Amino acid sequence: MRIGELGRAAGVSTRLLRYYEEQGLLQPTRGPNGYREYAEADLAAVLRIRALLAAGLPTSVIGQVLHCVHDDGGRLASSGCPGVVDLLHREQARVDAAIRRLRSTQEALDTLLRSS
Repeated sequence: MRIGELGRAAGVSTRLLRYYEEQGLLQPTRGPNGYREYAEADLAAVLRIRALLAAGLPTSVIGQVLHCVHDDGGRLASSGCPGVVDLLHREQARVDAAIRRLRSTQEALDTLLRSS
């Protein structure tokens, strides 16, 4: 399928698909005319990429784990590739730290607003 078809099927823009390609997350083949050609597996990959982005992972990490996750009845599951679990634990710790910082900021703002 061509880029427009993939975009419609995945519910994303063609610009976003080109970005995923630039980031190394998708590797479409090129036809003799230079057009990108995508397989059905690319649609599944885009949906996994979107789910991983929604989980807060940056594209640099997604590139490392994409081949190690699969859809398991509507949710993502790890395929147990070496190192992926450790990487996901590090990302989880990063997100936890960001949440703590945001909560601290929220508490400071709450204090300021109560004293106003």
